[in-house]
Amino acid sequence: MESIRPKIILARKEPAMAANLTEEDLEALRKWPTCAISNGIELFNIQPRTEGFMLPEIRCQFPDLGIMIGYAVTGVITADTSEGRRVPPTEWWDLIQKTPAPRVIVLHDLDRPVIGSFWGEVNGNIHKALGCVGTVTDGSVRDLDEVKEIGFHFYSSCVSVAHAYVHLVEIGTPVKVGGLRVKT
Repeated sequence: MESIRPKIILARKEPAMAANLTEEDLEALRKWPTCAISNGIELFNIQPRTEGFMLPEIRCQFPDLGIMIGYAVTGVITADTSEGRRVPPTEWWDLIQKTPAPRVIVLHDLDRPVIGSFWGEVNGNIHKALGCVGTVTDGSVRDLDEVKEIGFHFYSSCVSVAHAYVHLVEIGTPVKVGGLRVKT
């Protein structure tokens, strides 16, 4: 395995991202198993060993697509009502385009129980066209065959058949998904 240099500042309580990773850095990271990356991060002593990873409630729907790596773009969704704040799609797409590629969409679903899916064939295709490689959500996903066919990663808490009234209510704010705090 080729070695890579960590691009974090160890003197801070919270690691700061240095310059964007190069394509070579991203390729080098893709070669490492996720558990090996986790083991390495533990050695930096920048956070308790009980933090920095998602809980088992978030499951990879397409493990055969390989490792997903990218810069997070965060948002919050709800599906149980058509009322309330709605982020216009163009505002969301603009935020996505301001984030370096490759991009991973991380969405927190406010609804418990989860009632409707933001992610399916349509949003998978739209977001892939916007340079996204996949999503991580504590909500649901759908249209698994169609989305797997385009090579878009789905990590989710469940699978659903319905949209309900799903819409974005916040974008670009820190979210907690699967026990992990993520920010754009």
